[in-house]
Amino acid sequence: MYRDKKISVVIPCYNEEEGIAIVIPSLPSSVDEVIVVDNNSTDGTSGVARKLGARVILERKKGYGAAYKAGLPAVTGDITVTMDGDGTYAVEQIEECIDHLLDNGLDFVSASRFPLKDAGSMNMTNRIGNWILTAGTFILFFRAIRDSQSGMWIFKSGIYPLLDLRSDGMPLSEEIKISAMRHPAIRFDEYHVNYHPRVGEVKLNKWRDGFENLLYLVRLRLRPVRNR
Repeated sequence: MYRDKKISVVIPCYNEEEGIAIVIPSLPSSVDEVIVVDNNSTDGTSGVARKLGARVILERKKGYGAAYKAGLPAVTGDITVTMDGDGTYAVEQIEECIDHLLDNGLDFVSASRFPLKDAGSMNMTNRIGNWILTAGTFILFFRAIRDSQSGMWIFKSGIYPLLDLRSDGMPLSEEIKISAMRHPAIRFDEYHVNYHPRVGEVKLNKWRDGFENLLYLVRLRLRPVRNR
């Protein structure tokens, strides 16, 4: 519990045996529930996660978005925190981000990695790609945001049914933020966090995933806003 709230952390994983062994023990003691979504891993990700006390959900449909759409509805906590299983996101700032959410009467906080505190934590092509996609988000949706591709989000679990999430792939990261920003009942903000060099093998196909995300932004702009 943290500030009388049950905290759930959701971590999608594909072959993150090495990273998850570092991430789960690093979580603050205030985290009540850890859900690891194993997205067809061929290594020992599930076994390591279970030994460290996580609840493991197996999602056979491949994709970052598919993994999250399997894990997020399983949350039982009052506040949901997400992050990757590769050690890049700021576990040390989870409580800080929750404070920002609660102290400012917000519903959804996206953890912004930019400006990077450690320039070596992300290569230049990834930084350029993130800048292009974030600029595209501003141009298409007229919303100023520093990091449209962040994979660390902190939100009140009760708003999940309001989020119109359809992507099974990497675009879910931008889709969840845009859905939150566009919904009149959801109060959205960003909070600056640390970003660390990843643990383990890089699995992102930067060119394919970058173009997919850019095209998905256009599709999102043309899609009617769901305000239920």
